[in-house]
Amino acid sequence: MTASRSAALITGASSGIGAVYADRLAARGYDLFLIARREARLHELATRLQAAYNIKVTTLRADLTQEADIRAVEALLSDTPAISVLVNNAGTAQIGSFLSHSAQAHQDIITLNITALTRLTLAALARFKAQDRGAIINIASVLALHASDTSALYSGTKGYVFNFTRGLQAEFADTGVRLQAVLPAATATEIWEISGVSPENLPAGSVMKTEDLVDSALAGFDAGEAITIPPLHDEALWQRYEEARLAIYAAARTGTPAPRYLR
Repeated sequence: MTASRSAALITGASSGIGAVYADRLAARGYDLFLIARREARLHELATRLQAAYNIKVTTLRADLTQEADIRAVEALLSDTPAISVLVNNAGTAQIGSFLSHSAQAHQDIITLNITALTRLTLAALARFKAQDRGAIINIASVLALHASDTSALYSGTKGYVFNFTRGLQAEFADTGVRLQAVLPAATATEIWEISGVSPENLPAGSVMKTEDLVDSALAGFDAGEAITIPPLHDEALWQRYEEARLAIYAAARTGTPAPRYLR
């Protein structure tokens, strides 16, 4: 991934994974459009990156649970030809009993994790396809592959991000547009403050540094990976998962009920 004075738009850029992506892409020569709710933090980050890397940084305060703000970022993606990279990082989690949160709280997570990501991807892809170049990095989660008794909604939203990205990878396989799904496990970000879970309760050594996560994800992107799972050491596990998934899909296309369902 090289810049040649292209620009990258990063959502959830004021801290954590988004802020590290901003730093790393700035170091590669990209101008930046940084999107987040916390305007003061965005300005602080923009000032630091402009001084460090001699790039141009544009900030936009936006709450991507709000319709007007989603539209504003869509317009940026549609109307700014320099933007060639979209990092869909903004997301949130509430880990706990499904019944312990209100319908509005659940809707806000769905809007941020699914609706906003989908619409920003659409806005970017329409132009990327016409230009036959561009890249979208969608931050999913290993919980896209697993759900616990406290992660039903979060796992559901990240499962959407994962499968949505895979479908688009197939659709745009023969174009100059690239899509990558990144599946972090536990990562040291501020999401824990709002998720209801303390990282101190997780197994020792299981939380990855944010810098390691982003650097690994970008290494995976540079290597041409479609799916990047930074903490997964045994790549053969992923290969077996893929083989099993494809085998189940193929075996289910029989058109007849399995014998165990026949009485």
